[in-house]
Amino acid sequence: MILGAHESVAGGLELSLERGKRDGAEAVQLWVGSSRQWEPRPLPDALVGAFQRAKEAHAPRHTASHACYLINLASPDDTLWQRSIAALTDECLRAERLGVGQVIVHPGAHQGTGAKVGVRRVADALKKICAGIEKKASVRLLLEHTAGQGSSVGCTFEELAGMLDGAGHPRLGVCLDTQHLFAAGYEWTTARGYDAVFADFERIVGLGYLEAFHLNDSKRPLGARVDRHERIGDGQIGLLPFERLVRDARFAALPGYLETPPLENGDESYAQGLLRLRSLLLDAAERRELPRARPASRDLRGAKRDAKQTAVVSVPRAVASGSATRSASPRPATSSRRRGTPRGPRG
Repeated sequence: MILGAHESVAGGLELSLERGKRDGAEAVQLWVGSSRQWEPRPLPDALVGAFQRAKEAHAPRHTASHACYLINLASPDDTLWQRSIAALTDECLRAERLGVGQVIVHPGAHQGTGAKVGVRRVADALKKICAGIEKKASVRLLLEHTAGQGSSVGCTFEELAGMLDGAGHPRLGVCLDTQHLFAAGYEWTTARGYDAVFADFERIVGLGYLEAFHLNDSKRPLGARVDRHERIGDGQIGLLPFERLVRDARFAALPGYLETPPLENGDESYAQGLLRLRSLLLDAAERRELPRARPASRDLRGAKRDAKQTAVVSVPRAVASGSATRSASPRPATSSRRRGTPRGPRG
């Protein structure tokens, strides 16, 4: 996996690439607009030039933009829905001007109309966006798997597949967030669970659609259905599952972006997180030469789960007392473009 992080754009978009280089990131995610405002700042030619020069100087292997959190492609409110379409279209065009290869978006929330209706709204919105930028941009547009909080859609593989099939455009792909998977009830942290989850993703969505990861540990336990990131190795997931993931040859060409909270002293945690992840790519002798990343007791968390070898299913399952199990009928893959080597995003 090509390891990177979501870097700050404070002081200028181009500084995100400088910060990425400092932290040891080979891939950089950033805001090309605003995270929580509908109207982004202008993108003058001088700023575009500065970013492109920094991109050439620091040479990240991949770049991505995270779309504004206000966008809700599943909204039943037509005014908000149309505004979200316009905002995401603008994000894609801004990314194209900068030479950023991917735009990653949360699909949105159905707000009471139900997941089926919400999935259809997302698909219809994606059709409009892809048509609007068809001859203007080559940027990849990735749907991020969600944690299942509130009425958000996209927390099951079936819902993601419904959005992709409904939109039916080759520009589209998927970004899997490790914390969101865990929160949504996908037990990918054991050896058996890991194999089952990605087998299900291949069958229901297709590994050919998987184009990026967000790499985050979790503050909350399996199936909590809340979006709460933790630093790599310091949360409920632990280090061992990340070792399986970053060493998986199927994902060697894909970017993985850290989105972890700061250290206790307020400093960014990305340099530390990238060091921990890279240590997992080394053999035992090489690993002993690195600074110790964290107490060994936490490293054993994933191993203890493996040792239990409890029955594992990869469809989301409720783990809270008294909560109902989420179920969905798996849909077999019917298109050959869902098979084979994952597409490598530009940027």
